[in-house]
Amino acid sequence: MKDYNFYVYILTNWNNEVMYIGMTNNLERRLYEHKNKLVAGFTMKYNLNKLVYYEHGNDVHAAIAREKEIKKWRREKKNNLVVTMNPTWKDLSLEWEVDKDSPVSPVNPVISKARSD
Repeated sequence: MKDYNFYVYILTNWNNEVMYIGMTNNLERRLYEHKNKLVAGFTMKYNLNKLVYYEHGNDVHAAIAREKEIKKWRREKKNNLVVTMNPTWKDLSLEWEVDKDSPVSPVNPVISKARSD
């Protein structure tokens, strides 16, 4: 049976002023697209290419629900979520370039089917 991977992620710009919440089945590819401005839209317009948070799961429906849930939150709650994984708001994707043999990140929160915040 094939394993599926889905990621809910948060991008921001250089000064963390604008946020984008997205969902993908390949986070590394999607970040490449954002960083190289391959897809026109909100992230290109506001130069959002800094990965500050992500969650991993195997259920597409849970990932979609989680993305929608986070999008509805106020900015303060989104900021607090980022700080749980990334207190310094560094670009987490930069770690991938250092060690290509490692998984996406040493931290790998899981998207659960039932989530309450």
